[in-house]
Amino acid sequence: MKIIGIDPGLTKTGVGIIEVRNNSLSFVASETIYSSPKDPMAHRLQHFHDSLSDILKLHQPHESAIEETFVNQNPLSSLKLGHVRGALILSLGLHGLKVSEYSATAVKKAVVGAGRAEKTQIQMMVKVLLPKAIFKTEDEADALAVAICHNSYSSFARKLELKIPSK
Repeated sequence: MKIIGIDPGLTKTGVGIIEVRNNSLSFVASETIYSSPKDPMAHRLQHFHDSLSDILKLHQPHESAIEETFVNQNPLSSLKLGHVRGALILSLGLHGLKVSEYSATAVKKAVVGAGRAEKTQIQMMVKVLLPKAIFKTEDEADALAVAICHNSYSSFARKLELKIPSK
């Protein structure tokens, strides 16, 4: 099963794909989608959609996860980031994927074990969990962490469902 994780950003969005086989994780790919602040918002959102669609067609993941937005001090920045997340979530949905959302704290806890972990700790643990991972930006490492987090939570949920007796 392939899982795509996304770390959304207005100028840089990280994308990471992992594969899960027999409870073992392996690195598939990672990429950063860039957009220029000089471009109109509509053009930037279309660029995110088109780029993510190309990645989805190439790798054909089975599940998807995206990091939730935290509210910035600048409400306009939060609003613009919300636009990007919306475009990315729509792209995932148009490709038939259910989208799971995780807070930054949940991602850090799942990967590092502490909700207030530093970026360097996340990168180090991603390398430990995915030794063959090649990521060029911290956004790609964060996206891989989102995918790892989704695997942890969904594996746990599947185990719980097995233990719940049906009526």
